[in-house]
Amino acid sequence: MADTTGAFVGQATQPEILLYGRANRHGIVAGATGTGKTITLQILAQAFSDAGVPVFAADIKGDLSGISQPGQFNDKVLDRAKSMGLDLQPAAAPVIFWDLYGEKGHPIRATISEMGPLLLARLLELNDVQEGVLNIAFAVADKEGLLLLDLNDLRAMLNHISDNAKDLSQTYGQISPTTVATILRNLLTLENQGAAHFFGEPALRLEDLMRTNISGKGYVNILASDRLMQNPKLYSTFLLWLMSELFEELPEVGDPEKPRLVFFFDEAHLLFNEASPALLQKIEQVVRLIRSKGVGIYFITQNPADIPDTVLGQLGNRVQHALRAYTPSEQKGLKAAADSFRENPAFKTIDVLQQLGTGEALVSLLDIKGIPNICDRAMIRPPASRMGPATDQERADIMAKSPVAGVYDTVKDRESAYEILSAKLAQAQADAPPPPPSAAEKEAAKAAAQQAKLEERERLAEQKAKEKAAAQMTKTVTSVAVPIIRSIGIAIAGSLIRGMMGNAKRR
Repeated sequence: MADTTGAFVGQATQPEILLYGRANRHGIVAGATGTGKTITLQILAQAFSDAGVPVFAADIKGDLSGISQPGQFNDKVLDRAKSMGLDLQPAAAPVIFWDLYGEKGHPIRATISEMGPLLLARLLELNDVQEGVLNIAFAVADKEGLLLLDLNDLRAMLNHISDNAKDLSQTYGQISPTTVATILRNLLTLENQGAAHFFGEPALRLEDLMRTNISGKGYVNILASDRLMQNPKLYSTFLLWLMSELFEELPEVGDPEKPRLVFFFDEAHLLFNEASPALLQKIEQVVRLIRSKGVGIYFITQNPADIPDTVLGQLGNRVQHALRAYTPSEQKGLKAAADSFRENPAFKTIDVLQQLGTGEALVSLLDIKGIPNICDRAMIRPPASRMGPATDQERADIMAKSPVAGVYDTVKDRESAYEILSAKLAQAQADAPPPPPSAAEKEAAKAAAQQAKLEERERLAEQKAKEKAAAQMTKTVTSVAVPIIRSIGIAIAGSLIRGMMGNAKRR
């Protein structure tokens, strides 16, 4: 840090100072891959932290996590610091690690209601008609007092308006079941990409991003974004939501002596890719007005041409690393980048942009009156913290001691739209009379009755035949058995008489 009022960025003929009192006027760090943008971000973030300003930054490659560890300097780094008149001392910044997936940091969640239909429509890649139906779902939820917290709530709400489309269409306009089905399919795709981790409670509290430690240093909030970048729509929509929440929730403070929070948006072109006119207007509004809330936004991208002119014009502090121009499109972008600076009479900006080496940049920062200084060629100072990622163990140790440890790690699932609508549906099904049988069911019942009658006739006939056979058998046995029994009886009687009288009976 150069002095108590500024963050040291680089050195050419004289130090370039980023005034804290003008840091909320936003900025841009641009340059081709490998030119030193991440190191510049690290230097700025640590300088803000040292001044007691909290920082939020996305860590695309994992390298920024090294800001949590003291630097280890080799001779090359020390020689560079010495040539710039710096007494470089190892120092780390206080860090809180965050991760939408809860793997490399504390989970970050937002509710569906907080996200709102405009940002959700972008996330789900909906057209105007589908976005209209999504707006109806939110309006009905508000009217009926149904909380939309997670994806289950939104899914239940969409099914609810589809089931009641006839009644709701009279108030809100047509609700097509086909449109609802399309939104539900897109929700499933989003869920499969891991977005379900993001929606729910406990939702992120903004005050947890605006902490200082016991020494008065601002925490550097690092969002692990390596996996998140596999779903760039979720990445950009989340950061836009966070910017919007800051804008909506923070009070007006004008131009403070130093920002309340500095927000670094890496891979900034993703924010503007395929954005609808309504969304672009929202982004421009947030960038233009959020500075009065004491928040500075710094976009990190390869070329300033990646950012619409309406937004680029709001970025007063500029650090431009080297640009390459091999194609007509790249040459056009190079010229646009050069034209965005106040020309320095000592050199031609467009030529210097192609000559800059790694760790060099063209720098133009706001003066005390808020006017951009003439651009100058600067050497970027080495950071006091580690140049390279923190290890998994170092990250785990920091998370265990984090001021938000245990606050967001467990999901909460309170009663909301899904539970309420599911209970209503179950009750309605239980109370409903059984539906009349269909024609097919009637035909099947008739056939079953005829079959049962036929089977009963066959059973009775079979029983009658068995009874008749049994009677015939009894008659036959009787006709044969009676004479035999009679003869046996006579013989037995004669024997008995002879035995009793002592002689035989005559015949």
